[in-house]
Amino acid sequence: MITGASAGIGAAAARVFAAEGAAVVLMARRKELLDEVAADIRAAHGRAVAVPGDVRDPAEVARAVETAVAEFGGLDVAFNNAGWGSMGPPLHELDDDVYELTMDVNVRGVWNCLRAQVPVMLRQERGGAIVNTSSVAGHCATGASAPYVAAKHAVLGLTRAAAAEYGAAGIRVNSLMVGSTRTDLVAPLLASNPEFAPAMTRRAIQQRFADPVEVARVAAWLCSDQASFVTGGAIPADGGWSAS
Repeated sequence: MITGASAGIGAAAARVFAAEGAAVVLMARRKELLDEVAADIRAAHGRAVAVPGDVRDPAEVARAVETAVAEFGGLDVAFNNAGWGSMGPPLHELDDDVYELTMDVNVRGVWNCLRAQVPVMLRQERGGAIVNTSSVAGHCATGASAPYVAAKHAVLGLTRAAAAEYGAAGIRVNSLMVGSTRTDLVAPLLASNPEFAPAMTRRAIQQRFADPVEVARVAAWLCSDQASFVTGGAIPADGGWSAS
């Protein structure tokens, strides 16, 4: 199950996971784009089902999990990637609705996913792997809005708590600390504010944006048996940002 799968890192992950042999259930709000990703995967002889929905709604998240069980017989891997963020004015100038939206998508969205995914993995009694998308903003203030920094710190906390609580059942839970990536969310921001580009890359050792596929490959590795001894981690895919 991959959320935020209609574009950017989520769409790249859908294709990478499917190419590795996974049957994927794709969730995002934008139905047309989601259907296109699923159709591309099926055209390449992969297995994919699109389930339009909003991670802020527990019932819609539950529907995606139920679809995984009904279509493919279970749920072994989840990439909780849906997110929303912004650059913006300082904290005291932000409206409450920016805070609410940022927290709802990034934190409540992961919460809703974990609450629906973990019970299925426990019932299956074969473990599982979950990756939650955080950010370098979960490590330090990055210039993103204060609510986004707070939300991505919270994702790390949820990840560590879940890893500790379900490790004995064989469920691994990790977070992915993503650096500046050329996604559909970032593209319009850079188009209207090209001066943001240097600020978004200068702290990374590689001093460039990631391609979404580069991040997707790290998520796929974390969900694979090759990462069998990795849990509770905050794994950077940030071009060295967190090391500098």
